[in-house]
Amino acid sequence: MKTLLQKIQSKKASVGVIGLGYVGLPLAVEKAKAGFHVTGFDIQSEKVEKVNKGENYIGDIIPQELKELVASGHLHATSDFVDIGKCDVIAICVPTPLDVFKQPDLSFVVSSAQSVANHIHKEMLIVLESTTYPGTTEEVLLPLFEEKGLKVGKDFYLAFSPERVDPGNHIYKTKNTPKVVGGCTPLCTEHAKALYEAVLNAPVCAVSSPKEAEMTKILENTFRIVNCALANEMAIVCEKMGINVWEVIDAAATKPFGFVPFYPGPGVGGHCIPIDPFYLTYKARAYDYHTRLIEMAGEINDLMPEHVVERLMNLLNDQAKPLKNSAILLCGIAYKGDIDDLRESPALKIWQLLEQKGAIVTYYDPCCPSVAWKGKKILSTPLTKEVVQKADAVIITTAHKDNVDYRLIAENAQLIFDTKNILSQILNIKPETLNTLHIL
Repeated sequence: MKTLLQKIQSKKASVGVIGLGYVGLPLAVEKAKAGFHVTGFDIQSEKVEKVNKGENYIGDIIPQELKELVASGHLHATSDFVDIGKCDVIAICVPTPLDVFKQPDLSFVVSSAQSVANHIHKEMLIVLESTTYPGTTEEVLLPLFEEKGLKVGKDFYLAFSPERVDPGNHIYKTKNTPKVVGGCTPLCTEHAKALYEAVLNAPVCAVSSPKEAEMTKILENTFRIVNCALANEMAIVCEKMGINVWEVIDAAATKPFGFVPFYPGPGVGGHCIPIDPFYLTYKARAYDYHTRLIEMAGEINDLMPEHVVERLMNLLNDQAKPLKNSAILLCGIAYKGDIDDLRESPALKIWQLLEQKGAIVTYYDPCCPSVAWKGKKILSTPLTKEVVQKADAVIITTAHKDNVDYRLIAENAQLIFDTKNILSQILNIKPETLNTLHIL
């Protein structure tokens, strides 16, 4: 009989992926493409049905590849978690949001781990990919599994390997992004490393334990939240001093060492930057330490939507217009350019603030044809000359590069507030050459 390690190396292991979202489905697809037979688990029946019909709903997946994998039998989905017992390998890829007090909500992870524990068997590898605070794998998951009478590193293998998904990135996808793994024992690490080496065309970095792997992910996104906050604060200061912050950053970026360019914006969005660092702030309190830099960075970024609305009020005031009853067109509501992901999008926060102040808000987004807003389905308005001309202001809140006629906006808008400096990138238009244009 083959050992689990031999099954993984020969791609004979049966693989399960719990959670078929932005992380789980691309991972399931890559494992199936590598030759494994993969079962995707999700509590949302709609996702399960779509996968089994070969219907793609994640932007980074090639639809035809999904169809072929389903047709060949290498990938199928189910909501029946009993089938976990048939798997040799399980990857947990479920959301880890924050609650209203910015405390970690591990309910999805714990629920998934409990489902695994109910069907765990000898010679099984379990890998947690969901971002969380250091210690989760060993302190929260491991006891659930060992209470079934199995010994980690001997009877089963447990590791953490942080997801590194960057939606819309045309260069780095799941397949070619380097992976970090940390197991509870050396044998756990060996099994997890072998799994990803069998799937990816990228290096797999093994660290000492799950804690190092968990902290790696937190550091990566803390680096980003802090530098985003620095860029945003520089934008506020530069605006007060009459300095073009975008020009300053581009000039600083010519230095070949000691500087990494980050750019300001209307806030930060997605599931990583606004959330992951606060898993560390939570855990650090248990060690009587307050991560002041992270918390301050979060405050600065969280205030950017308010800053955008305040700037807009001042710009309208210069035209003798109140914000109340003004028609505002938001260009882009996704948190990032050329994707349809609305998670934590600052554009939605700006929309809410504008409506609270009495503005009449519509939006255009080629990637998001509709959005659920206050219990109603709101459709993206067509980007026409008439729509742009009737708006008292157009706020560019997302840097979409495809399917947006920025020249139409530049030539017809009464007032443009470009929070992403996209007109400069696409049309080489700057405020000094267009008096209706204002940048963050």
